[in-house]
Amino acid sequence: MANDDRTRTIPRRTAESAAMSAEVKRAMAITAALNRLTFNDADQIRALFSELIGKTVDDSFVLVPPFYATGGTGTRVGRNVFINQNCTFYDLGGLDIADDVMIGPGVSIITSGHPIEPSRRRSFVVAKPIAIGRNVWIAAGATIIGGVTVGENSVVAAGSVVTKDVPPNTLVAGNPARVIRSIAE
Repeated sequence: MANDDRTRTIPRRTAESAAMSAEVKRAMAITAALNRLTFNDADQIRALFSELIGKTVDDSFVLVPPFYATGGTGTRVGRNVFINQNCTFYDLGGLDIADDVMIGPGVSIITSGHPIEPSRRRSFVVAKPIAIGRNVWIAAGATIIGGVTVGENSVVAAGSVVTKDVPPNTLVAGNPARVIRSIAE
C-alpha cells in the first residue's frame, strides 16, 4: 500500500478510531435532519450543512437532499457550489471543493477505505485527501477516490471512477477514468 505524507492511517480500537466513530454518529444525526428538508428549504439546508462541516457556507451554496456523509469537519466548500441529490461524501482524509463547482446526482466522493489484504482489511482505515478545483463539473454517478486532485475547469463524465489526478481543462471518462480530450473555450 502506497503511503505518502497525505495518507492517514487510523488503527482500530484506538482513541483516534473512537473519535472517528463519534464523528460518524454526529454526521448521521445532522444528515438525517437535513434529509427531512426539501429543495425549498434552502436556508435551513445551508444552516445544517454549515453545522455538519463546522464552517458557514456562502449564501450561493445549493444542496438538493438527500445527502449522505460520514463526517463533515474535514470538508471545505467554496462559493457558488451546487450539489445535486443523492450524493455521498466521506471526508476523513480531507475534502476541498473550490468555487463554482457543480456536482451531479448520485456522485460519491470517498477519501477513505481499507487495506486490500484480507488479513488486514478490518485492522485500520486509510484516508487520503481529495481536492476539486475551481469550476469543475462532476457529472451524475461519478466516483472520486482518495488521493485525487481534479484540476480546474475539468469535467468528470457521468459514471466515471476517478482514481488518478485529473489535469486542468480536461474531460475524463471511464472506469478507471482517463483523459478523453482537452477542453478549450
